[in-house]
Amino acid sequence: MVQQWFEEAKLGIFIHYGIYAVNGIAESWSFYNGRISHKDYMKQLDGFTAKNFDADKWADLIEKSGAQYAVLTTKHHDGVALWDTQYSDLNVVKKTPAKKDLIKEYAEAITKKGIKLGMYYSLIDWSHPDYPSVYEGGKVPEDLSKVNKFSSPVDGVQDEEKWKRFLEFNNNQLKELLTNYGKVDLLWFDGDWERSAEQWNLPEFKHYLQSFNPEIIINSRLQGHGDYKTPEQGIPITRPEGPWEFCTTINSSWGYQPADNEYKSLKQIIRMFCDCITMGGNMLLDIGPMEDGTVDKRQEDILLGLGKWISTHEEAVFGTTEGIHTRYYLGGSTVSKDKQSLYLFVYDDPKECVCLKGLSNKIKKITVLHSGKELTHEIHGGVPWFNIPGTTWIHMTPEDAHEHVTVLKLELEGELDMYGGSGAVVTHN
Repeated sequence: MVQQWFEEAKLGIFIHYGIYAVNGIAESWSFYNGRISHKDYMKQLDGFTAKNFDADKWADLIEKSGAQYAVLTTKHHDGVALWDTQYSDLNVVKKTPAKKDLIKEYAEAITKKGIKLGMYYSLIDWSHPDYPSVYEGGKVPEDLSKVNKFSSPVDGVQDEEKWKRFLEFNNNQLKELLTNYGKVDLLWFDGDWERSAEQWNLPEFKHYLQSFNPEIIINSRLQGHGDYKTPEQGIPITRPEGPWEFCTTINSSWGYQPADNEYKSLKQIIRMFCDCITMGGNMLLDIGPMEDGTVDKRQEDILLGLGKWISTHEEAVFGTTEGIHTRYYLGGSTVSKDKQSLYLFVYDDPKECVCLKGLSNKIKKITVLHSGKELTHEIHGGVPWFNIPGTTWIHMTPEDAHEHVTVLKLELEGELDMYGGSGAVVTHN
């Protein structure tokens, strides 16, 4: 069951940090897909210094972004752990010049700020000798030439004992993460696709994790046993069922890649965020720190800009529920908990008016949230004897608009009632 804090969080910050930042290459996938040898990929261990890593600075930036939780890659598919794990030498304490437990400093800094603590953990480990011991679902592929040596046996022979050892290894590393760094609020798994639920020992595996913290939230990448959905990179067209979170990058890469200049603009990021909360979800926005631990100024500026917008419009963000269907309003929206205020997100500068259809309530007052300016409106049409509302035209000009996304607050008489709806709030199905 998802805790209430998650559904009310709205924004989280994802952090992909690891040795892949040394050469600025794709995390883990670069060797898995043969763009670089595993040996050359691992040479990056020698260049990982984390010399300017400052967890308090990270936590401060995350707080200023308006995020309520953070998720850091404790270990990606390459198997390199960012903490002093006792179950593998492949970690930044033993194998890199950094020589420090980054997870310890991160957990302390995040917790100190009152931000919910999240940890990403790759279920797969393409560097572990016991991992490529079985095939997905235990089925030997017909064409062994297509088998990746980092994932499964290339000779068609499975070794269940090795696989059991690997599961024990995962259990031990996860026990370290869940017991050595205070209360972990969220586990963000990745890599479940290479094995079946039965091979991952589900649901027993999930019960094991909950034994350390019954309130822990686990994302959907657990072969159907997760607590919420995690669409990636593409904003859902319709609202996913139940709690959900949209994870996305600031540019095109998860980890730091200096050559990636395809940055989304601050306006685009804010609009994506509004789209997510309109549909009752969270946005998990990713940053990729450089090898030394510093955050690229372009990424920092976007987080600070997003935080400034959220701070200005926080009553339309926090303590609200999902908005009305786009058949009523061609933009985003949220609704106050008492359902007596409707917040409209105006993405573009209007020529003359903002149009709202199907509102059965009388409007007491309309204000521009960032300026406090009161706007007038008129209603045209409607068939009162059949309780069919007219169309509301809110008088708004470009001069009234915020530089990024404008929020209009409509204070209503009574609880929100949309014509043709099945209650106060109309879902996005």
